[in-house]
Formats: sequence, C-alpha cells, structure tokens
Amino acid sequence: MATETNSAAEVVSAPGMPQLDFSTWGNQIFWLVLALIAIYMILSRVALPRIGAVLAERAGTITNDLSAAEDLKAKALEAEDAYNKALADARAEAHRIVEEAKLEIKADLDIAIAKADTEIAAKSAESEKAIAEIRASAMENVKVVAKDTAKEIVAAMGGKADAKTVTAAVTARMKG
Repeated sequence: MATETNSAAEVVSAPGMPQLDFSTWGNQIFWLVLALIAIYMILSRVALPRIGAVLAERAGTITNDLSAAEDLKAKALEAEDAYNKALADARAEAHRIVEEAKLEIKADLDIAIAKADTEIAAKSAESEKAIAEIRASAMENVKVVAKDTAKEIVAAMGGKADAKTVTAAVTARMKG
C-alpha cells in the first residue's frame, strides 16, 4: 500500500500543464519576451516596410489611374464636342449642297423649259404657216371647184355664163 500511496502522491504532485507550473515561469517569461522582441524586429525591419511600400505603390497607382481617367474623360468630352461640331458642319454643308443642287436643277429646268417653249413656238409657227398654206390652197381649190360647179349648174339649167361672171360671183360669195 505504500507504493500505491507514493504513486498517488506523485500523480497529485505532478503538474498537469507545464505552462501552469510556477517553478518554470521565469524561463517562460524570458523566452516570451525574447520571441516578442524577435517578432517585433522582423516585422518592423522586413515585413512592415514591404507592406508600406506596397500600400504606397498601390496609392500611387490609384492616384495615377484617377488622373489618367480624368485626362481621358476630358479628351473624350473634347472629342465628343469636336464630333458634334463636325456633324453640325457636315449637316450644314449637306444642306448647302442640296440647296445648290436644287438651284442648279431649277436653272437647268428653266433652260430646258425655255428651249422647249422656243421649239414649241417655232413648231407652232411652222404649223400655223402650214395650216395657212393649206387653207389658202384649199380656198383656191374651193374657188376652182365652185367655178366649175357654177358653170355646170348654169349650163344644166339651160343658161350660158361666161367665165368672168362666174368668177366674180364665186369671189363675191367667198368674201362673205
């Protein structure tokens, strides 16, 4: 039983976790301070300057990108204004060209109409002249036929008419 009591005492006196053993706290605190100093030195000398440089570079890139975006936006607005001005100029030029074309077509049309009117007037004059000639020739033919017919009628009725009397009667009747 004595062995059992010794082993039970050993179990009770043996600490469960070495961190909670007060006899080793001095060593633990020393190594804790040493580890914290080493971590501080590594972070302050190596990691934090690198992180700061990356953050500064990122901020510079963002600033540069924002200024480039502002420049591009200004250029885009200038380009849009130039495009709108060019479009307005092109529309005005197209309108001017259309008006000029209309005036040219109207002038050409007026010339063509005047030429056609001249040709029509000339043909009309020729036609009237031809009609007048046809009328004159028809009147002459009517006179000849009327004289012949009058002579034949007078002869058929048993009378005798001379050519002068028949011609004077036909001429008087034709005048109205």
